[in-house]
Amino acid sequence: DEQIDELHIYYSHYVSVIENKPSSKKLLPLSPEDSSLGHGAMATYEFEPDKDAILKILLPQYIESLIYGTILDAKASEHASRMNAMKNASDNATEMIDDLSLQYNRARQAAITQQITEIVGGSAALE
Repeated sequence: DEQIDELHIYYSHYVSVIENKPSSKKLLPLSPEDSSLGHGAMATYEFEPDKDAILKILLPQYIESLIYGTILDAKASEHASRMNAMKNASDNATEMIDDLSLQYNRARQAAITQQITEIVGGSAALE
């Protein structure tokens, strides 16, 4: 039908646990990976059954493997981002717990000091 001129896939490329970057990959039309390889004598091959039949079988598998690879790459990137988010949330929760524990202990100590002051004041009034 030739309704599509080019086909690109855009995804989040996993670089490391703390880094991912938006990337794109050209799926169609197919182009040689390195055009500098074509400067010599080309070997001739015989294909059985024929080139078109082999291409008809291999092309869908090739495209499928490219898409699957980008999905895996994007999933690895997503999991790394989620892991970092959970680590940051856990670190923030620990810091918040420490701050709240300190506030609680100060309030408790103030209440104890207030009670001791009242007891000492009451015993001084009795004398």
